[in-house]
Amino acid sequence: MSPSITLGAVGFGLIAICYGFARFAFGLFLPQIDADLSLSSTMSGVISGGSFLGYCAAIIVSAHLTERLGPRAVATGAALVAAIGMVGIAAAPSSLWLAGAVMLAGSSTGLASPPMAAAVAAAVKPARQSATNTLINAGTGAGVVLSGPAALLMGGQWRIAFLIFAATALCMAIAVIISVPGNTQAAGSRVKGLPPFNKTLKRLIIASFLMGASSTALWSFGSQLVTLRLDWGHTGAGLLWIAIGAAGMAGAGAGALVTRFGINRTHWLFLGALASGILLVGFEGTTPALTLLGGALFGMAYIMLTGVYLVWGVSALPSRPATGLTIGFLTIAIGQTAGAPLFGMIMGQLTPTYAVTAFACLAFTAGLARAGNAANTKSTASALPNA
Repeated sequence: MSPSITLGAVGFGLIAICYGFARFAFGLFLPQIDADLSLSSTMSGVISGGSFLGYCAAIIVSAHLTERLGPRAVATGAALVAAIGMVGIAAAPSSLWLAGAVMLAGSSTGLASPPMAAAVAAAVKPARQSATNTLINAGTGAGVVLSGPAALLMGGQWRIAFLIFAATALCMAIAVIISVPGNTQAAGSRVKGLPPFNKTLKRLIIASFLMGASSTALWSFGSQLVTLRLDWGHTGAGLLWIAIGAAGMAGAGAGALVTRFGINRTHWLFLGALASGILLVGFEGTTPALTLLGGALFGMAYIMLTGVYLVWGVSALPSRPATGLTIGFLTIAIGQTAGAPLFGMIMGQLTPTYAVTAFACLAFTAGLARAGNAANTKSTASALPNA
């Protein structure tokens, strides 16, 4: 089997488990977790933000370790960290324990991204790298899709669901050991130190921070919003997650759209879709059909936008693509770390309508940051890393 097929399949699975199960599934099960552990809206937001905070720390460590230990060791570590974190979530007896477990599980996503990008760059022929990375990029949506039916089958038994998720992560660790290459770069050729922060990178940081913050409206509180607006239980929340994830897989075409239309146009288009999705799910008077449409818009837009920011970062640092990936992903997660507690606070102290409206507007503000010269860089779109 060719390296592109093998790495594509393993990377797809690793990203699906780390992003879909270990990081984003927490928001799906949040109403049941709230009921069992008596969490307030503010505490729920703080814990959700912890998942993103864990990611922030992990992606910095991952980029450093990938250069020194190679992608196999770091990617294996990502799968094992996801498994341990999800076992911790399943066993959580209190909000403090839960917060630590959620942070650990969420950190697996930061560990997973840089090694898979490095593995593809090293082991796959340039002509196949775009297709391989596109397949890996779709893993987030696939993981979210699979977590939806899991919620339906489990009937709200979130502890059992996270134990099953942890078992799949252990299986994925074995697949990574078998399939992902070890060292991919000679020691003498490694580039060290911080990159120069030019205008393109500074604008990327602003845009990705604001988009990341706005996305927590549904990633962290989507289940609570549909419970409040439509009186949906875990079944309805599972359907929302399926809509988000299924549409998210279509978002793997970000590289092709950036190549054709440029970063700025693609950026604005999907920021509008992201804001529309948040409003359709969370506004007062929404219907089941509009809610599922909103979830689909949100899922497609989020994956598209992560792809846009990755192309943006890679084009800003063409000699250090993994670092460009790290900057984009890290800033999205920092925005999510700040956004989740803020949304929970606004929803708890004011109303959900205020929170949803504010965060939809926040998405649009990200478009004020323009990519500059990166918008005209088309070659980097064909080297889109995983999202």
